[in-house]
Amino acid sequence: MNKRFGKNDILFLTILALCCIGITIAVYAGGAIKGEYITITVDGQEYGTYSLLKNQIISIGESTTNIIEIREGKAYMVEASCPDQLCVKQKEISFDKQSIICLPNKIVVTVTSNRESELDGVVN
Repeated sequence: MNKRFGKNDILFLTILALCCIGITIAVYAGGAIKGEYITITVDGQEYGTYSLLKNQIISIGESTTNIIEIREGKAYMVEASCPDQLCVKQKEISFDKQSIICLPNKIVVTVTSNRESELDGVVN
């Protein structure tokens, strides 16, 4: 049997692609709220809350060291003493509810905001 794409197949794929593009635009345009603070927790205990508006470097821990940098409204994990360095390789965070997690050192950095989103949740 020799099957080929027909007009209906091309029409279906075009409509599907347009729906995916529309959903992506709706999520990014309507739901993402720029964060105002980062909250750092170490082993489940709150370590501190820092403003994303102020450029600063935060060093965490004595025996295990993680360094977080806040620059231009974005937070980065610059350095970590963990062996896999996955937290350092994660992208910067700046939108509400985004996080960077260092599992070996039990450190979680989460962006928070005082404003409410119109959506229940946003996946980035």
